[in-house]
Amino acid sequence: MRSWTTRWLSRALHQNWQAAASATAENKPRTYSRFISVVSGFPKNLAQSKYKPGKMGDDAWFIANTKTADVLGVADGVGGWRSYGIDPGEFAMVLMRSCERLVKFNRFDPVKPVSLIASGFRELQYNRKCILGSSTACIVVFNREDSSIYTANIGDSGFIIVRKGEIVHRSEDQQHYFNTPFQLSLPPPGHTDVLSDRPESANTTTFPVCNGDVILVATDGVFDNVPIKLLVDTLQGVEGENDQVKLQMCANSIALMARTLSFDSKFLSPFSLNARRNNINAMGGKPDDITVVLATVTT
Repeated sequence: MRSWTTRWLSRALHQNWQAAASATAENKPRTYSRFISVVSGFPKNLAQSKYKPGKMGDDAWFIANTKTADVLGVADGVGGWRSYGIDPGEFAMVLMRSCERLVKFNRFDPVKPVSLIASGFRELQYNRKCILGSSTACIVVFNREDSSIYTANIGDSGFIIVRKGEIVHRSEDQQHYFNTPFQLSLPPPGHTDVLSDRPESANTTTFPVCNGDVILVATDGVFDNVPIKLLVDTLQGVEGENDQVKLQMCANSIALMARTLSFDSKFLSPFSLNARRNNINAMGGKPDDITVVLATVTT
């Protein structure tokens, strides 16, 4: 039979081991999930477009990270401004660059992406160079601290989240009427009749994500031309993927698919189907700039 000293020593050692194990667990740094992100796309007019970082024709995009957040953004410049001698892509590009800079300097709230759009738009308004035009905007923020995404979307760019081969969350288009999306605008003097929506009019959502989820953020050049089932089937192939090369191949595949279908005059595209719902007899894809930002959630 063990003596009381042996029992006491055994109990003390056990308690000390438990305390040490607990302290080790408390001091162990928490592992946060994060995005692995890639981008792909095409300008509508390949021969006429000059390469600029963060720009695809009249589309623009950015990917930025902080210690606690990953941020993806796309914008689609309204092409109608070209007839006024205004570069439609400049507005979208400067807006996205402003948002990217605000993220990199940590001058944003990761749970309020609409405020990021508003701040970026405000920078355009006070830019030393007079920036004119309009664009849609979609921002997706992954807040690592609560493993949730926070989104803000103005217009018909958007996002989908795929998990186990199903869409678990997606954006909603904002349209004034068919093929006329909500848009941020800075018109030239005298053009008071131009559509101009406030950043605060954006649809905002919050959604918890899981490791392995796939997030696609894209301009309407993708969603107008690629059927949603085809997108989901393609994205399902990279669920849980943390190899950036394989993600890039998937993004390239989606971009090429969208471009090919956009020039297929016999294809009953999502855009054509939507036109028919609005009593417009349409057939074929819709040639457009195409921007694909693709991300997976991983640890």
